Amino acid sequence: MDLGPFKKVVLGSVAFAIFWILAVFPAVPFLPIGRTAGSILGATLMVIFKVITPKQAYDAINLPVLGLLFGTMVVSIYLERADMFKHLGVLLSWKSRGAKDMLCRICIVSAISSALFTNDTACFFLTEFILKIARQNNIRPEPFLLGLASSSNIGSSATPIGNPQNLIIAIHSRISFGEFVLGLLPAVLVGVFVNALILICMFRRLLSDVKEEEDALYEMIVQEDSAVHQISLATMSSPNSLEYHEYDPIAEHVNAQRMCELDMCSDSCGEIELMKAVLSKKEATDNMFSEIGEPMEERFARGGVQGTMDMMTDLEPGPQQSAEESKGQLNRWKRLCIYLGTVGMLVAFLMGLDMSWTALTAALIFVILDFKDAGPCLEKVNQQVSYSLLVFFCGMFITVDGFSKTGIPTSFWTLMEPHAQIDHASGIAVLAIVILVLSNVVSNVPTVLLLGAKVAACAAAISPSKEKKAWLILAWVSTVAGNLSLLGSAANIIVCEQAFRAQPSYNITFWSHLKFGVPSTLIVTTIGLALVLA
Repeated sequence: MDLGPFKKVVLGSVAFAIFWILAVFPAVPFLPIGRTAGSILGATLMVIFKVITPKQAYDAINLPVLGLLFGTMVVSIYLERADMFKHLGVLLSWKSRGAKDMLCRICIVSAISSALFTNDTACFFLTEFILKIARQNNIRPEPFLLGLASSSNIGSSATPIGNPQNLIIAIHSRISFGEFVLGLLPAVLVGVFVNALILICMFRRLLSDVKEEEDALYEMIVQEDSAVHQISLATMSSPNSLEYHEYDPIAEHVNAQRMCELDMCSDSCGEIELMKAVLSKKEATDNMFSEIGEPMEERFARGGVQGTMDMMTDLEPGPQQSAEESKGQLNRWKRLCIYLGTVGMLVAFLMGLDMSWTALTAALIFVILDFKDAGPCLEKVNQQVSYSLLVFFCGMFITVDGFSKTGIPTSFWTLMEPHAQIDHASGIAVLAIVILVLSNVVSNVPTVLLLGAKVAACAAAISPSKEKKAWLILAWVSTVAGNLSLLGSAANIIVCEQAFRAQPSYNITFWSHLKFGVPSTLIVTTIGLALVLA
């Protein structure tokens, strides 16, 4: 498809640019309406500018993706009520050796979860838990959230059910589940390791400052305890003490100085009240040390599994939360049914059943098993993730489809195709760059739909054996490309929105994500391509 009419190209580009700016800068000064309203504005402009018709706009909305998102939201709430987070806390925190060790565990768990449950589901399940862990240990959550989103994207490339674009590739290429996994698993394993290493290097000061701050706090409190102890001894050795028997000129001089210091502070309350205040301060200091001064490594590993369970108990809903949350824990048989239902959902995914209807069915089964009004559960879905996220995706689907219909993405591929042949290294590099750019401009699913058949045909023309490699390259690069920018994948947006709506709120900006995403994506993509082509 060539470029459309000039007016359509210009107006479609303007609508897409407005959507992109508002998605990247939700509080832009001249129009601070947020990401959700920005996506709807972009979609509406596509229709108003007649880039696409209203019917085409409705058809562009990917209902299976929306169904999968909503189903996993509900399932995640019931898994939380079934104490899944406590057991997950045992897995992540058992004998942990601090923040770096915790970051590595998050990367591994999120990669495995995304390969089995899709990357969006893994992010739904784990984001809130990671925020709680960060709050509990007084750590800035940014490296953990970036590790979750990026590792989920990398891990999801391992299986055809890891993300929507892989499912499309598996169906169109007719590559079996086993061939797909064997072709991409080495790249995924190395990619997760390299990504975690990059995170540790980029945030080494933040991850190390936790221990340094605790050591400084310990030193400060010990010095304060020593000063309090000296004042207490000086007071007990004063002439007013019942233990005083003999006159000592040196001691008298020292005591006189101590008494002067005490008198300056005790004009209103007297010496006895001052001593009570000093002792009270010492007791408060001891309590502060016991609560804050304990190293994070000990808080994670204290008492093995029991210490982790104690920590997770502190994460239970507080009094400010709804009564359903405070007393709505499921009994044992309901928990068992929810765990079995989740395993059944996973098996259905592995069998190739429709993912959205499978997730919705599992959610409905959990609602029926709960045998209560589902309203409170659905309200918590709104609190945790927000239905506005579903609306955001609706607008994004329409806007991206409208931009594709301008002919710009297709023309871009037509221009680059002669230089993107996979029979030599430079061609593979050009192909990877094209996929990276388009995946971050028009999203990875439209990129796969746009380029899949063309890339495979070019590879088959060179050699029939190259066709499978071309599909695997497309799967790997389009998935890892999601780590490049905040808008690169739905998983990034899910993590960002959940963190932004949490209490306390935490915002991952476009530029902070880009600062990590660019080097991580380029390095991981390059290493993975070498392993896929090996």
